[in-house]
Amino acid sequence: MNKIDKDGLLLCEIQGKTFEISIENYTTGSEVFMRRFMNSQVAKEFDDLSILDTNIYEKDIMIRLDEEYGVSNYGKVRYTKNEMFWIGYMYRYFSYTYKKTSRQVYKIIKPKELRGLFLPYHTMDPAQAIERILEAKGLPVNGEMTIEQQYMVFKRIRLERQLT
Repeated sequence: MNKIDKDGLLLCEIQGKTFEISIENYTTGSEVFMRRFMNSQVAKEFDDLSILDTNIYEKDIMIRLDEEYGVSNYGKVRYTKNEMFWIGYMYRYFSYTYKKTSRQVYKIIKPKELRGLFLPYHTMDPAQAIERILEAKGLPVNGEMTIEQQYMVFKRIRLERQLT
């Protein structure tokens, strides 16, 4: 696990602002925007820190998303600006401190789930909020699973498959 530093905080701030202004400057719904962003080439540049070597602005990121995925009006649900900023910030904080790609973080926790946690968690320290999310999901907080935790995950997956 990484400690957050000034580069990490800058990335969190840029991503949070990008998510926030997407409400007014992007044509899709909030969840579609987040899915596109978290799986995009731009997100990979956030992951490898190369975005810090550019002078890209938040609106430019949206243009790049449209170039990558095409312009769309899909999705009607729009989150609030505060929710979007917090979700963007949390996704990047999680990715940066746990050394996970944006895509991996997106698979762990979806936007609807984070939105549901906004009110109770938005005043918490981001590291604490992420720890609580991971604990609630039965995932390791320190990045390594014990044998017992691995067994519990395996058991849960097997049970889910039997029910379907």
